[in-house]
Amino acid sequence: MGAGGGGAAQRDPGWKPRGAPRPGGGVCLFDCSGWRGAELRLLTAESASVSPRRRGRGKSPREPRVSEAEAEEAKFPGLLRGRCPGCQFGLPLLAKAMASKLLRAVILGPPGSGKGTVCQRIAENFGLQHLSSGHFLRENIKANTEVGDMAKQYIEKSLLVPDHVITRLMLSELENRRGQHWLLDGFPRTLVQAEALDKICDLDLVITLNIPFETLKDRLSRRWIHPPSGRVYNLDFNPPHVHGIDDITGEPLVQQEDDKPEAVAARLRQYKDVAKPVIELYKSRGVLHQFSGTETNKIWPYVYTLFSNKITPIQSKEAY
Repeated sequence: MGAGGGGAAQRDPGWKPRGAPRPGGGVCLFDCSGWRGAELRLLTAESASVSPRRRGRGKSPREPRVSEAEAEEAKFPGLLRGRCPGCQFGLPLLAKAMASKLLRAVILGPPGSGKGTVCQRIAENFGLQHLSSGHFLRENIKANTEVGDMAKQYIEKSLLVPDHVITRLMLSELENRRGQHWLLDGFPRTLVQAEALDKICDLDLVITLNIPFETLKDRLSRRWIHPPSGRVYNLDFNPPHVHGIDDITGEPLVQQEDDKPEAVAARLRQYKDVAKPVIELYKSRGVLHQFSGTETNKIWPYVYTLFSNKITPIQSKEAY
């Protein structure tokens, strides 16, 4: 949505609008500043008939928030006469934007929890863009971008990339994908990152994978990686066609130092400490969904059902 005053620029319906004060004071009758995602506060027929002079004195009476389906059924009573006086956002366009609500989701989970597999299945079945922070880091390092060079300095020293670097990278990538459904993987990792993300969009779903420690330890000890691409193999359930060789490039696979048994326990403890406040934040928002188990194929049907309630599948593959 555009801001009040000058020329209006459309905003992605998945992003927080910045508000639209009416000329001369008061609030936008179409409640731009309170519009969140596919929901809209409807004006009652009574408020639609209130004179402009009275409207300028404060908030008009509103019915409770309604769902997208209820709004469509109600056909926006009393609103189809014109445009929002504050942001000049046309009602037909507003209705269209609501109907095409973009899904914003995040997946959380410790190393070895199967996030990559679950993300791939969500992308295939629901058409969400899988946005991996690790992938974007590798791409930017390869392209020698400013943020890539900053991240490389820490990675070469086996240090975690600081919040301000990874946040700058990911928010820039999200800005370029404002018109797409997306699923974030690897971001936000910390509370600082989560709070930065919260400033630009409202999340619809956050899923966290709870996997027993022994299962994670076994998975990580059997995990081999193709560093240039980030492709991950597991010698038990996702082995390469040729042992030690990447399926796509034929280049050698490596086992990361922190995937070796002696380093796994410390790595998992670190994840738990950092992730706890992030999980608590999203739990308090009512968007967190937790899935527990030892096998991704058994967890997947529940994840599939959750997403099916939010977005229409582009293909139906509930079981693998």
